[in-house]
Amino acid sequence: MNHKKYSNKPLYIILLLTVFITSGFYNEKPKILIIGDSISIGYTPFVKKNLAATAIVEHNPGNAQHTGTGLKQIEAWIGDTNWDIIQFNWGLWDLCYRHPDSKEYGNRDKINGKVTYTVEEYAANLDTLVRKIKEKSNAKLVFVTTSYVPKEEAGRFEADAKRYNKAAIAVMKKHNVSVNHIYKASKTIHKKYGKGSHDVHYTKDGYKKLGKIVSGFLFEQLKMLKKQ
Repeated sequence: MNHKKYSNKPLYIILLLTVFITSGFYNEKPKILIIGDSISIGYTPFVKKNLAATAIVEHNPGNAQHTGTGLKQIEAWIGDTNWDIIQFNWGLWDLCYRHPDSKEYGNRDKINGKVTYTVEEYAANLDTLVRKIKEKSNAKLVFVTTSYVPKEEAGRFEADAKRYNKAAIAVMKKHNVSVNHIYKASKTIHKKYGKGSHDVHYTKDGYKKLGKIVSGFLFEQLKMLKKQ
C-alpha cells in the first residue's frame, strides 16, 4: 500500500516542475500595452503575432478615441499590471470636426462642424496624459504619431495630421518619450492599402504593413530595456 502511495510521487514532482517552469517563462516575457484608436486596433493583432515569442502584447479595451477619453480612462487601462512598455496614440479623433446634423458616420463634417480639440488643447491634454501615465507606471513610454488623413475625408483636414503631430512631438520631447514617426510610412501604405480617399482606415494588408513597422520599433525598445 505504501509502495502504491509513493509510486506516483515522481510523476507529481515532474508535473509540479513543469507548471513552475512554464509559468516562469511566461512571466519572464515583457508586457506591452497598446493604447489607441481604430488604427491601432487594426494593427495590434499583427504586432501580437510578430512579437509572440518576445513579449505579451495587449490593447486597451475598445477604442481609446480622443485625448478627452484618455484622461478619463487612462488609470483604468493601465490597471495594476507591471507593464514594461506602454505605447499610446491619440490624434485622429482629436482633430476631427463633427456636427450633430451631419449624415456622415460619426457626424463628421469639416465644413460646418466643430473640432473635437484644437491643436493647443490636444497638446495640453497630451501633456497631462504623459504625466498621469508616469505617475501610474514605470513603463518605457512610446508615442506613435497620427497616421495619414486622405484629402476627401469628411471630418478631417489632411494638413491637420502634420500640425497635430508637430505639437505632439514637442510634448514628447519635453517628457523624454520615444516617438515612432509612422506618418510618412502610413501615407505611402494608404495610397495602396487604404480603404479609399475618403477613409482614414486600411485594408487587412495595410494594417499588416503598419503592424510590421510598429513591431520593429517596439522590438528595438525591448532590446534597449534589456541593456539597462
